[in-house]
Amino acid sequence: MSKLRFGFVPFTLIVLSLVINPAARAQTYKETVLHSFTGKPDGLGPEFGSLVRDAAGNLYGTTIEGGANNEGCVFAISPAGREKVIYSFTGDPDGKFPHEGVILDGAGSLYGATFNGGEFGFGTIFQLVIATGKETVLYSFMGQPDAANPDSVLTRDSAGNLYGTTFYGGTSNNGAVFELNTSNQETVLHSFAGSPTDGAIGYAGLVRDSAGDLFGITVDGGGNNNGTVFKLTSAGTETILHSFTGAPDGRFPHGDLARDGAGNLYGTTLNGGGIGLGMVFKLTPARQEKVLYSFPGNPDGQSPIAGVIRDTQGNLFGTTQFGGEFGFGSVYEINSAGQESVLYSFTGPPDGEGPIAGLLEDRQGNLYGTTQLGGSSGAGVVFELSPQ
Repeated sequence: MSKLRFGFVPFTLIVLSLVINPAARAQTYKETVLHSFTGKPDGLGPEFGSLVRDAAGNLYGTTIEGGANNEGCVFAISPAGREKVIYSFTGDPDGKFPHEGVILDGAGSLYGATFNGGEFGFGTIFQLVIATGKETVLYSFMGQPDAANPDSVLTRDSAGNLYGTTFYGGTSNNGAVFELNTSNQETVLHSFAGSPTDGAIGYAGLVRDSAGDLFGITVDGGGNNNGTVFKLTSAGTETILHSFTGAPDGRFPHGDLARDGAGNLYGTTLNGGGIGLGMVFKLTPARQEKVLYSFPGNPDGQSPIAGVIRDTQGNLFGTTQFGGEFGFGSVYEINSAGQESVLYSFTGPPDGEGPIAGLLEDRQGNLYGTTQLGGSSGAGVVFELSPQ
């Protein structure tokens, strides 16, 4: 059920990249595989969704398949490393195939989206009470002109309203931005037109500022059909902040954006950059885009699908699907001076392989994430990286 978009990478480019831009290595990190997924009735393939962590240190996430019905599941991992499937999706009228992760409220409930399933087959928004495992479908998408097939992690405001993006649907079937209020009434805030002046295919989660404005990316569309960064005001006015151009600029952004206190946005593109293997960018409030780092391939990373997270010192952390010392993907850091370091290179089974989800950092500087493949059964892992 995966929808990855990546092109063939010529071997000559990878070899050339070793000379042009060798990876630096700074602090050493130790990796621990917290859980290896096994399929049914366990989960299978934790894909794009980042993990969330509660005050007790429990981790929560989703797998796109597996679970009791092989339609995907929501799982928890205790601080001791014990995994529990909290809920297995059943399909219709329930949801199925949750591509992204979940968010956590202060009352012990998780919220997320499924790409398919629901009453009309176009996906759902759900609530899951952790303590009881009770799942409630808050909304079933109806398809065009409604939004369809949600493909992002949700954003929740202080009033409890939920926001996200969809892969299809909207008036042009190029995806949409939606809001689900606390009465479970859904509103399409913007339908992507897929034109040179608008984006197409909502893929990543949204960032919301104090004024209620939303910021996000589209995989396609824009002036060069390489994807966009957009802003949607609380009044519903959309502005394209940046249209990607390819090389040396990036193309096809997939991951969630990060935003700092000054309003700068940070993200990644799957392709493009100086070598064509993806890059990390910064976009200022004045719409000036800067390529912070272009990935060169092995032994560094390449093809970052996930976005970045930012710590209090301004360092950025993320994952690449491929590359690293062994070709199975990497975890990297770009410090506040713009220097990149490979923190960990995945080695393949029984280690993880192919990370495409973002990272989570705790107060001790430990990083948590998932890989879609690898582990003892080849069904993906949850991992922890601890600074040494």
